[in-house]
Amino acid sequence: MQLTGAQIIVQALIDQGVDTVFGYPGGSVLNIYDALYDKRDQLRHILTSHEQGAAHAADGYARSTGKTGVVIATSGPGATNLITGIATAYMDSIPMVAITGNVAMDMLGRDSFQEIDITGITMPITKHNYLVTDAAELAGVIREALVIAHSGRPGPVLIDVPKDITAQLAEYVPQPHYQLRELPQPTVESLKQAAAAIRSSKRPLIYAGGGVVAAGASEELLAFSRRVEAPISCSSMGLSAVPFDYPLYLGMIGMHGTPVSNYASVECDLLIAVGSRFSDRVACNREKFAPGARVIHIDIDASELSKNVTADISVRGDAKTALRQLAEHLEEQHHDGWVRHLLEYRDQYPLPTPASTAKLHPRDVIYAIRDAVGEDAIICTDVGQHQMLTTQYYRFSRPRTFISSCGLGTMGYGMGAALGAQAGNPEKPVVLITGDGSFHMNMNELACAVSEGFPILVVVLNNSVLGMVRQWQKLFYGERYSCTTIDRKTDFVKLAEAFGALGCRITESREILPTLTAAAKAAREHHCPVVVDCITDRDEGVYPIIPPSGTSEDMIYCD
Repeated sequence: MQLTGAQIIVQALIDQGVDTVFGYPGGSVLNIYDALYDKRDQLRHILTSHEQGAAHAADGYARSTGKTGVVIATSGPGATNLITGIATAYMDSIPMVAITGNVAMDMLGRDSFQEIDITGITMPITKHNYLVTDAAELAGVIREALVIAHSGRPGPVLIDVPKDITAQLAEYVPQPHYQLRELPQPTVESLKQAAAAIRSSKRPLIYAGGGVVAAGASEELLAFSRRVEAPISCSSMGLSAVPFDYPLYLGMIGMHGTPVSNYASVECDLLIAVGSRFSDRVACNREKFAPGARVIHIDIDASELSKNVTADISVRGDAKTALRQLAEHLEEQHHDGWVRHLLEYRDQYPLPTPASTAKLHPRDVIYAIRDAVGEDAIICTDVGQHQMLTTQYYRFSRPRTFISSCGLGTMGYGMGAALGAQAGNPEKPVVLITGDGSFHMNMNELACAVSEGFPILVVVLNNSVLGMVRQWQKLFYGERYSCTTIDRKTDFVKLAEAFGALGCRITESREILPTLTAAAKAAREHHCPVVVDCITDRDEGVYPIIPPSGTSEDMIYCD
């Protein structure tokens, strides 16, 4: 059948199983939005307040559902407003397809109104991108983009379509639903080498990253840990892969990791890294990280193997397959003394806890959120102290319930991500934990949450400073607080009401749980977001912290 390019885009998305897209209209995508109008009962479009929010929403949708997020934006500033969101997805290996409009073919390269070379700009931050110059190619490109975005190590793909191509007629032939490309299989030799190293180990430690979550390998990870009796530490991207109450779970590893996780990395004789990239927030000093350990590195991306930390044994494959096959090569291992030693250390050096006072402490707020919303809730964060406190103190039970920009560290990510998480999981509570600095960057997306009737619980840890940057100024810059004491006059309760949401405030510790519980209930009953303004002390820090380029021996445990 003959369809316009715009109609082909919409129909191809539907035929490939896409049911939700995020975006913002504009001149170069008017034909696409006109085609969306006819298919609005089959393809849901969520109109955000800003294109960056739409990109983050597609990202949050992907992280929370395991599907590919799709975002649409117009040419020029519409396209460039997606860049931070695309880069965020790229750094954290999140499957996303971004569809941008551009000026007509004969206007390209002429500095036309709202023209930009978006494929050139995004080349370093996408797995692949396209400039489509023939409407007949659109269906195949969309199908291939979805394959690329989700196959192997996931990531974003961009499709740029000139406006006249969206109006061009072409034959549309429906194609079968895309199938992911075959995953690389671990070699038998690499599995044998890894199994031999595990058998000879006396003090093994598993370091689990985002690849475990992406591969849906949580059950395989736990089964493997039990078989070899190896404790597990997670990167921030790996959080939620392991239930907080799993007996061999040590918590997060790295700069703001638990003392026991960082101690274990020093004392272990074998480090089994699964779906992890040894970022500088984990291996703060690459040369001295896990100094006495042999390293087994399991990863789907060959370019990650030995990139940051040299692996003694490399196993290329996705986490789910590799862990299962490696376990099949092993009989049960026993390391009772090692495990007992680490658990005793954990009890001796717990994460800092606040004194029992009336003063409101952000740790108490984060800890209480789970009691207010339940274990199924999806927790989104922005970036800063609140993010690291969430990684330390929130009790995750299920995979894909922690949504955060861990690689790029994007302030302003959280509200858009919460929109996407709620759109993809309407039956689950969604919570955004943010700081006043981050929330000022993305609070415009409250308008979208209100319009969509999303009952998102927004918890603002409001200390009137840029907390994490200020903490670094305190520790490493002689307390020279340059431009981090912001003291905005924003009243977040009134702000919420102005957007059509609900708002409330917490100032004392005794108010935390009853207020959060009531706010979560109100969000559900009124089908709208609720903003909880939590007034906290600007001098509260996030500890422990390993200084940049430091080791566990340099860890600062408290003020």
